Amino acid sequence: MPGTAVVADARMLEHDPGRGHPERPDRLRVLLDYVAEARGLIRLGSRPASYDELALVHLPEHIARVAASAGRAGVAFDADTTTSSGSYEAARLAAGSLLVACEAVLAGEAANAFAVVRPPGHHAERDRPMGFCLFNNVALAAAWLRQRGMARVAIIDWDVHHGNGTQHLFESDPDVLYVSTHQFPFYPGTGAAEEVGIGPGTGRTLNLPFPAGFGDAEYAHAFDQIIAPIVRQFSPDFVLVSAGFDPDYRDPLASMELTPAGFATMASRCLSLADETAQGRFAAILEGGYDLRALVEGVDATLTTMRGQSTAPPPATGAARNADPVLARVRKAQSPYWRL
Repeated sequence: MPGTAVVADARMLEHDPGRGHPERPDRLRVLLDYVAEARGLIRLGSRPASYDELALVHLPEHIARVAASAGRAGVAFDADTTTSSGSYEAARLAAGSLLVACEAVLAGEAANAFAVVRPPGHHAERDRPMGFCLFNNVALAAAWLRQRGMARVAIIDWDVHHGNGTQHLFESDPDVLYVSTHQFPFYPGTGAAEEVGIGPGTGRTLNLPFPAGFGDAEYAHAFDQIIAPIVRQFSPDFVLVSAGFDPDYRDPLASMELTPAGFATMASRCLSLADETAQGRFAAILEGGYDLRALVEGVDATLTTMRGQSTAPPPATGAARNADPVLARVRKAQSPYWRL
């Protein structure tokens, strides 16, 4: 039986947005150390995404702007998103790493796969970098998978911030389901429950806007009551996860209360959905997570679950009933499109 693959590349350390920036090279450095010592993983090399691949989701002007930063220091695309001389190549590697992960799963070389990358991607819009993100890695993978015969793709985004870029890229597409759990109201200001998609994509955007303080139990309850039923009905051919570890209770940029047990539970739920609907086809990519210890522990919990070495642990924080008012609003917004 093929196992769990990991894609990681030290060249992505060359992206350095500047001293004191939360999205610092140490985020990748600690995970490279973890991957080097972890047992039972298939290790895959990365490759840069090509221009044509990037153009599946980004305008030529956007690609050109990011490419023009190569070899230059301190190019600022917005207040949060600054590049160094190596950022363009690192961003191409980040995008390409998830494609390598998906290739391995499609080829049967891995049961599932995780791309350990930086910079992250889910805030990047079709026409601009945003929120630490240069290219939208998970959106590119979804579009790439569609080209390779996957008729429907589900993207489940558990980063603490709403993935505005991913939502906007697919909000009119009936064949990509975007699911996001996120702190709300919070950066970037999008992701209300009533944002359900546009035109033919109406009902294919599922936002679960959580107040600060939700923990393991609330997230698990949301998966069981809302996310799992909708994903099953959508019946994707491939499940992608934008795995941000900033909902951890230790993260300096957010105010949620997840523990590694919560990440293991979400990973378990996503893997089960992939097994039920997508012949097990599953790949995840790193998004946020800015406390280094929490980041390593969250990735370890996720990979341990992906390898089938643990069952979902009981919640360590929160109370399921706290999520009910939010889930009621989400259910009202989504009930015209799904059986809930």
